[in-house]
Amino acid sequence: MTGSADFCGLPIADGAVVTVGTFDGVHRGHQDVLRTLVRRADIRGLPSVVVTFDPHPLEIVNPLAAPPLLTLHDEKLEMLAQSGVSYVAVLPFTSMLAAYEAEHFVDEVLLRRFRMRELLLGHDHGFGRGLMVDTEVLRALGGDRGFDVTVLPPVHAADGHAISSTAIRRAIAGGDLARAAAGLGRPYSISGTVVHGDRRGRTIGYPTLNLATPPQRKLLPPDGVYAVRVQLPAGAFGGMLNIGPRPTVGDATRRIETHVFDASGDWYGTRVRLDFVARVRGTTGFPDLEALRAQLARDEVQARAVLAATS
Repeated sequence: MTGSADFCGLPIADGAVVTVGTFDGVHRGHQDVLRTLVRRADIRGLPSVVVTFDPHPLEIVNPLAAPPLLTLHDEKLEMLAQSGVSYVAVLPFTSMLAAYEAEHFVDEVLLRRFRMRELLLGHDHGFGRGLMVDTEVLRALGGDRGFDVTVLPPVHAADGHAISSTAIRRAIAGGDLARAAAGLGRPYSISGTVVHGDRRGRTIGYPTLNLATPPQRKLLPPDGVYAVRVQLPAGAFGGMLNIGPRPTVGDATRRIETHVFDASGDWYGTRVRLDFVARVRGTTGFPDLEALRAQLARDEVQARAVLAATS
């Protein structure tokens, strides 16, 4: 798999089955597209190629409307790598690329670079300048240039609504992690590098793993305490995570701190992933550290119970 925009070395002389999209979140709808992509490519005996973009197209086309991201660049590539596709090509999204007509994008990128034999798209695809080109225009292009176009129907949530990145963002912003996980097909997560904190947690019996603050584009749930699963090099461990300020000690900085259950070690500089399972409570100030310690003990009991029930 490659994440480069230099495609000359890809062994696709006989063509490829291609999908194009932003794929933010790589949610269940995206996963359906990817599974179908791999299956169609296998039937044809061709490689499968995902063409995606960085940054998010709206950051260039309409920055004020650009949504917070469910998956940052590396997180998205990690999810796509698990899908079984042959290649991922990341196009730098620029104002020049945004101005491409659909016909020009098909000719210069999908056909010339990938020798596309079939284009597979989700039901809510956007294509060409202004993302306004419809399926019939693409099928007409395919008929003229010799490639097939397949558009997949939506995948629906339990409430009957189509799964979308927009709906998942709304759930996370509102703290509804169960709804977000149902749409994603996995718990919502953040990844990052472990950095040094002020080591105050260990003085009250709750040492924490401190994550570097993610880029502002990354969507975070509301401030509070959460039951989480911590993906460490040694394996997966339960834990409880606090996002937000620490009013008890007068620290207004928004931090991401996790107390890992039943594990200890020096993880500084290690990249870890934190999977949100459930919200335990909101951010609260306490009169002193002893009162905070007592609350953390209660939080631990609740977090362990949630993790045990969802293992």
